[in-house]
Amino acid sequence: MFKFQEFDRVDHIAIAVVDLKESIRYYSDQLGFELDCVRDTFGKFSGMRSAVLFSGDFSVVLLQSLDEESQIQKYLDKYGAGVQHVAFRVSEIENVESLLQERGVEFSTSIIEGPGLRQIFTKRDPASGMMFEFIERVKNDNYSEESINNLFAQLEDGCEY
Repeated sequence: MFKFQEFDRVDHIAIAVVDLKESIRYYSDQLGFELDCVRDTFGKFSGMRSAVLFSGDFSVVLLQSLDEESQIQKYLDKYGAGVQHVAFRVSEIENVESLLQERGVEFSTSIIEGPGLRQIFTKRDPASGMMFEFIERVKNDNYSEESINNLFAQLEDGCEY
């Protein structure tokens, strides 16, 4: 049986939502998460608005489409609102990438590097709709605008949602 010891823990869960304001209200007022930031990201032909909320050292990232062509809207159209991806914290991202490729896992992105972190995303599993992110944090920083824009561009280029 295959056991993979490279996943340290779940880093965050990204959730596609229809109404970001209502979702922020639910996660903060009812579940007790603390809102860290809200940001807009635009690619070549689409955009999304995201909100990062923390509870201790765990975070939830809420994602809302800004237009019909965005990867978030395409995800919502196909799978409905819910967990869009799960991010696992890893210590050596190249080892994770190599091992998973040996197992037949395909990736939607190359390794994306930003201040304090490195990340890579799998292709979405068509049966479950799940995409997985593997993230190596050098520092416990949030995502930079540069890394988010790089990710968004790579996913748009690959038409991955």
